Amino acid sequence: MLESLHLKNVGPSPKMELGLAPRLNLITGDNGLGKSFLLDVAWWTLTRTWARHLVIPAPPPARSEISYSYTKSTPGSFSYTSTFDREEERWSVRNSRPAIPGLVLYAQVDGGFSVWDPARNYWRTASPERPSAYLFAPHEVWEGNEHCEGLIRDVASWQRENGEPHAMLTQVLRVLSPSEREQLIPGELRKLTVDDPKRYPTLRMPYGQDVAIPHASAGMRRIIALTYLLIWAWQEHMAAAKVRGDSPAREIIFLIDEIEAHLHPQWQRRIVPAVLKVMDVLTGHHGSRVQLITATHSPLVLASVEPLFDVDEDAWFDLDLEEGRVILQKREFIRRGDVSNWLTSEAFDLKKARSVEGEAAIEKALELLRQEDASWQDVQAADQQLREAGLPDIDPFWVRWNYFFEQRKPPAPKGKPAKKGKR
Repeated sequence: MLESLHLKNVGPSPKMELGLAPRLNLITGDNGLGKSFLLDVAWWTLTRTWARHLVIPAPPPARSEISYSYTKSTPGSFSYTSTFDREEERWSVRNSRPAIPGLVLYAQVDGGFSVWDPARNYWRTASPERPSAYLFAPHEVWEGNEHCEGLIRDVASWQRENGEPHAMLTQVLRVLSPSEREQLIPGELRKLTVDDPKRYPTLRMPYGQDVAIPHASAGMRRIIALTYLLIWAWQEHMAAAKVRGDSPAREIIFLIDEIEAHLHPQWQRRIVPAVLKVMDVLTGHHGSRVQLITATHSPLVLASVEPLFDVDEDAWFDLDLEEGRVILQKREFIRRGDVSNWLTSEAFDLKKARSVEGEAAIEKALELLRQEDASWQDVQAADQQLREAGLPDIDPFWVRWNYFFEQRKPPAPKGKPAKKGKR
């Protein structure tokens, strides 16, 4: 498992430190502050390869370092501090056989996927012939490359053979389904066009139709792709370990960027607990431990882990912009109940869980509530702004505001009854 990550003069901040938990690690923060960057660096520390682009440090004369530690297949932890060689344009690695962190999987938000398998990618000589890692571009996940047949062909073959991979596919899809009522179930194989010889896998929709996977929704395609590569990676790892006479990996590290991408809110509430359960389905009796490190923009994802969050097993890290500097800190995980409370937490920093116009109108109204000498003209203007902001009649702020409004309303002239307006 990845235990720690310390960055100096690399990335959006002069200094970043992560002391990771052994099971679940959540990373939140605004766009552009470094969530995907941290996942990229985490992948590199574990595999010595870059899944996307080489990370370039701060310009000279700053000294840049990436320090990290992780548990390995043998007792103890592996620790190293890497520095950047500007002439070679590469980060240093220890000149010895690398430690094995386990099976490492990285799902990128664009649909790309990376796998580092100790049974297939681990090098033993100075000139390794095996690939240093398996890096799949989004289209390769579906169409295949020199390493795999791709989702369309493999899933169709699994279904025809009706063996263990197809059974796993069915089980994993069930675990990752959006709800008990809307189960993801493989449908019948289907030919799509006259000229295309392939038979395409389908998903059986809740309304009874079988929809070819390429025509499914973006959320369903992301989940089926994730399911396929998890099964493909584990099956290939098991087969390679058997050929080599090794035991399967006892540790699996799973990196996911924007775990909620394309998913309906109902699905967002289930995805993290489901992913943690999926590995039990895959590894079965092997007893492998799983560490999940994921970036998220979703308050529903944070709310969804409240029932299972354990301070000894899990952690939450947050990126913020403070006085022009990016700050990474470990936050105390507080159960907040209603998801709107997460929107106004340190994770998302919204003042109000409302529209921008509603937030501005309420802030103006609150300013008047704090004034003892607010003019009637200002109160009327704030009341109009609240109504134009479209606050619903059931918004709890109306109770407080209407009382204040009536208290500040000037008395009607004597002899003339006050007009009653609908409020």
